[in-house]
Amino acid sequence: MKAKKKTKIADIEEKLPLTSHLEELRSRLIKVFICLAIVFAICYWQSGVIFSFVAEPLVKLLPENSKLTMLKITEGFVTELKMSFYAAIFFSMPYILYQIWKFIAPGLYTHEKKYTSMFVIFASILFFIGATFAYYVVFPFGFKFFLKYVNDNVVATLSIGWYLSFFIQFIIAFGSIFELPIFILFLSKLGIVTPEMLKKYRRYAIVIIFIVAAILTPPDAVSQIMMAVPLLLLYEISIYVAKYFGKRSEYVAEGETNDTE
Repeated sequence: MKAKKKTKIADIEEKLPLTSHLEELRSRLIKVFICLAIVFAICYWQSGVIFSFVAEPLVKLLPENSKLTMLKITEGFVTELKMSFYAAIFFSMPYILYQIWKFIAPGLYTHEKKYTSMFVIFASILFFIGATFAYYVVFPFGFKFFLKYVNDNVVATLSIGWYLSFFIQFIIAFGSIFELPIFILFLSKLGIVTPEMLKKYRRYAIVIIFIVAAILTPPDAVSQIMMAVPLLLLYEISIYVAKYFGKRSEYVAEGETNDTE
């Protein structure tokens, strides 16, 4: 009987940490959902202002007889809801990342906390830079190129639902590819990749980059090049990131040890 009681007590002690972690996760998720709900309400209230900002790169380049339209009677309402939801996620992202950080931080060592906080900060900055690049560089150039086919016989009548999906797809795609240096830094810290490896497989990386650009962008050469060129530049930057901030390869460490001996 005593052995059974000890076993039960041991089981309870083992389950308590998991229960506390689940309770902590539940608390963090509730805070995130409350934040999203509040920001969503604000974004929906200001949806007109947000949509004007989202549509500006296209609207200012549209020919005189071209315009954005609703192809379905519910399209305007649904588009407004989607846009407010995406905007709420975007504006709430710092708070969401903060809650994620507060959840995982207690389980990390001091040096791991330092690296994790750096990853979160720089990943957010790079995503914002990528989204900004898409909005102010790629969109105006791409729209101007495609709208040149509008003439006296062709009128551009674009769906607001389609445009929002197109806009979100490009923002997420460009924001994500600008995370490449952070991704390479993470792998190099783990010792999975080295600068020498990145240089050795550069030609294969170029092929993969153009394949990724073809998948993430519409089926046209202009969009693919507009994504592939920054990605190639980021790959080269990643080599230097891995060289100066990553974990040194084993053979370099061994060479230094031998020299010391």
